[in-house]
Amino acid sequence: MATTTFPTILGMGGATRLTSGFLKPQVIARNPLSKAMALGNGGRVTCFQRDWLRRDFNVIGFGLIGWLAPSSIPAIDGKSLTGLFFDSIGTELAHFPTPPALTSQFWLWLVLWHLGLFISLTFGQIGFKGRTEEYF
Repeated sequence: MATTTFPTILGMGGATRLTSGFLKPQVIARNPLSKAMALGNGGRVTCFQRDWLRRDFNVIGFGLIGWLAPSSIPAIDGKSLTGLFFDSIGTELAHFPTPPALTSQFWLWLVLWHLGLFISLTFGQIGFKGRTEEYF
């Protein structure tokens, strides 16, 4: 078994030498900037894929349809979440220059509808990209 020897370290009691069979030998640190310059990309270092969002309009379309279908089911006193949200938009536009009051139902339907939409889009992105990149 090879042992690794490190340079002398000055401590309180004098000079000591550190040796261990468990430590790997020293490795020369490489500068990523010099590697990027050698590759000829102008010194630009990227740590992630350039298209990290991997935007796909199929996900947006299917995600929107996937949210509009269940949110249009009349489940809240015989009305759908989409219907309640659009009705509240119409009610608030009736007195347009005045903004909606903080106690208006508009804010509740706005937050719930968009929260469901964003969750649907997020799961759609995970599912669609997971399928195309063969994660599952």
